[in-house]
Amino acid sequence: MTSDSQLAFAHPDARAAATSPEAISQDRISLRDYVCPVEIGAFQEERGIRQRLRFNIVVEVRAAAAPLADDVDRILSYDSIVGAVDRALSEERLSLLETLAERIAEILLAEPRALRVFVRIEKLDRGPFALGVEIERRREGQPAAEPAAEPMPQPLVLYLANAAITDPRLPGWLDQLEALHRPVVLTVGLPDTPLPEAGMALPQRRIDLLALEQNAWVLAARDRRCLVVGTRTEITHAIHAGRIVVWAPSKIVLDAVRAPEAGPRDPGGLAAWFAATLDAARLIGLGTELPGGERLQLADRLAL
Repeated sequence: MTSDSQLAFAHPDARAAATSPEAISQDRISLRDYVCPVEIGAFQEERGIRQRLRFNIVVEVRAAAAPLADDVDRILSYDSIVGAVDRALSEERLSLLETLAERIAEILLAEPRALRVFVRIEKLDRGPFALGVEIERRREGQPAAEPAAEPMPQPLVLYLANAAITDPRLPGWLDQLEALHRPVVLTVGLPDTPLPEAGMALPQRRIDLLALEQNAWVLAARDRRCLVVGTRTEITHAIHAGRIVVWAPSKIVLDAVRAPEAGPRDPGGLAAWFAATLDAARLIGLGTELPGGERLQLADRLAL
């Protein structure tokens, strides 16, 4: 007889078999010892480095309603499990293994035949041991049909030079932007005041990003419509609502799976990168040139 302590450290496949109802013998598909380097972790020392994660995943599946006829399109493929891991890793940088495990389980349970999922993830480089989490998630009832995805409106991304931020005509420009009845994301550059010099690349990057955010708050103080937001969720919500927001870049830049080539000392290039991630309809520099963007002169009426 397998004890609870033995079962706790057994492979997820053994746990799945031991915890299935006695009257039901489920089919299972598994992924064992899938190792890949990932930037993940809640501690500052884990930023900017990759550490190995090991994935062990078991999916219990509903028996096929008809003979498989050796047709790969009628099964839950091994590639689907690897794809769930890769998709969860590609969305954004995560701090917690628990969050990553939940996302993998959610993706797999969206498969029509998947009934129950065991996900074990271990960090292999935090010491002479493995640190990890394991979760079990199951579907209750039949999978719900996924609603059709609402297309993301294409926002207008407007970069404001410091002269535009301090210009007394700013409220009038915001009136013109509101009259467009479309989402607008405002971005800013570095303040004109000298920045602290850290002498090391990683601390300097954080200082420069914070300087951009400070300038975003300077803009917010000029008009109540300039709402500062820093997460992808907030920005997506604002875009769907057709609102004006100001981008605080730290979180999205630091959590990007593919970091932008432009750093915070190149705020115009950073704005262009962000506009591309949003599939923006237009990228406009108000009072300045932008790579790949349009330039608008500071005037009473903007040529929008």
